[in-house]
Amino acid sequence: MSNRMARRGLIGGAITVALVAGTMATSVATQSEKEHPSGSAGQQARPAARPVAAAAAAKLPLGPASLPETRTTRRIAPGLTHVAIERGKVSADDFWTVTAGFGRTEAQLAEVEAEVRAAGYTPRRDRTAGPDPRGPLDKPLGWSVRVGRYATQDAANQAKRDMTAKGLKASVQHTSEDGHTTTGPWSLDVLIVDPTRFRGRLRSEVANGIVPGRETTSSMAKRTGALAAVNGGFFVIGSGRTTPGNWLAGTDGDLGGIAVSDGDLVSEAVNDRPALIVPTASGKGTSVRRLRTKVTVRSADGATRLVTGLNRQSGLIVNCGGVGTATPFSHPAQDYTCGNRNELVAVTPKFGKVAPEGSGYQVTLDAAGEVTAVRASRGGAVPARGTLLQGTGSAVEWLRTHARVGTRLTLNRAVTDATTGARVPLTSQTSVVNGAPLLLRDNRTALDPVRDGWSPESIEGAERASLYNAWYLRRNPRTAAGTTVDGRIVLLTADGRRPGHSAGLTVPETAAVMRALGAVNAVNLDGGGSTAMIVGNRLQGRPSDATGERPDGDALMLLPR
Repeated sequence: MSNRMARRGLIGGAITVALVAGTMATSVATQSEKEHPSGSAGQQARPAARPVAAAAAAKLPLGPASLPETRTTRRIAPGLTHVAIERGKVSADDFWTVTAGFGRTEAQLAEVEAEVRAAGYTPRRDRTAGPDPRGPLDKPLGWSVRVGRYATQDAANQAKRDMTAKGLKASVQHTSEDGHTTTGPWSLDVLIVDPTRFRGRLRSEVANGIVPGRETTSSMAKRTGALAAVNGGFFVIGSGRTTPGNWLAGTDGDLGGIAVSDGDLVSEAVNDRPALIVPTASGKGTSVRRLRTKVTVRSADGATRLVTGLNRQSGLIVNCGGVGTATPFSHPAQDYTCGNRNELVAVTPKFGKVAPEGSGYQVTLDAAGEVTAVRASRGGAVPARGTLLQGTGSAVEWLRTHARVGTRLTLNRAVTDATTGARVPLTSQTSVVNGAPLLLRDNRTALDPVRDGWSPESIEGAERASLYNAWYLRRNPRTAAGTTVDGRIVLLTADGRRPGHSAGLTVPETAAVMRALGAVNAVNLDGGGSTAMIVGNRLQGRPSDATGERPDGDALMLLPR
């Protein structure tokens, strides 16, 4: 425990509780508790503590029930609590290995194995930790073709270099991350927000205050003076790609789903996917819902046109789920960029000072919606108190016909609950962060990987089963958000890709952990190298990227009064 406390920089007043089989869990410091130490952590005198919600006291459902689990709890502010959890131990059954390929059919596997044998290695097949969600459910999704069992990462890396030199594809993996039964270990952090007692503000923050570019959660927390923060939703990591396909394309930092900041709709929804909605400063009324967005423009002569995008490059719909004539489909597809040749995209000051460039047509609206300029291409300055409408394909003729200089256009923006059709009010206090998949609904596991964009089905020849295995079935760093039956907000980060420190979580494990922490509704947020929690200007846990904390697209801030 002392190592963890040193790593996290825990302040005096932390309560350390070791959980063993059959015991209940920890408690949260009361408002009157002194936050200076009178001895070592866990030994100082303190008044009676107020229990956390009973469900949050349950041991985490990770590995055998008898595994050791330790929780360290501290109050950050009234109504804001941080819980650091260490569970499990290194398993003697897990090891480093080199993966040469992945296959679903005997022919695919035999081809990879033949290449491995020809290079002088002995291949083996390791099954995935789950089936194809479309069925059959009694067979694994596929198998990884692997070589070797290594005690250290260095030895596995050397084997990888040797295999690569012989023309083989090779990647180093640790079997504790495969998704099968393991003893861990796991390292997790939880923020619990009680809106009835929290006097600060819970809100989303866009990286650097604009869509282009990214910023670490640490930097956003420092810039805003946050008490605590966690990373937010999916976004584009700029790769230079400018065409649709089985990758992320578009502006670096572009949010890959709905984003609302201070009531301003910044990015459209990946329709029907879940999101975290924070309607008030305290977090009261926070919910997890599947959302849709609909943005339209109406001209003075009564003509109406669907606006297909917000604050992004035309023709590049990250994670798909778009509207209009999106191709190859309009349902969600994680880490795939769909296209649309007939787009009308609105660009607001949230995109920054310079708009996306390209062929097409563009009109400039002032704050009142009056057309002040037209242009036979896209790009240039974004008005500080206005909007650009950028058209491609059939939208070009619509703008030329209905958006002449001096005419007035009216933009209408609506966010609706995709399940009930009810409109979601947007006020100056509203924040929305995109996520997926949906983890919990009404205290029941609600996983639907196909609906939420993780179908293993190939898209226009692009193989997707390996993405489903790597992203969904295998263990990774995770971030999740949810709400309890009494309206508290639970924010979780789990370290991963750090064998010996933390194995990470599968998506089903993430749902189970959120339920064990007391959440009844929950959504997965962006994870992997994006996972980050900040408490008191200190990064909690260990980032999985070799370069350290990854710059993200947005984050959730817990600000002081």
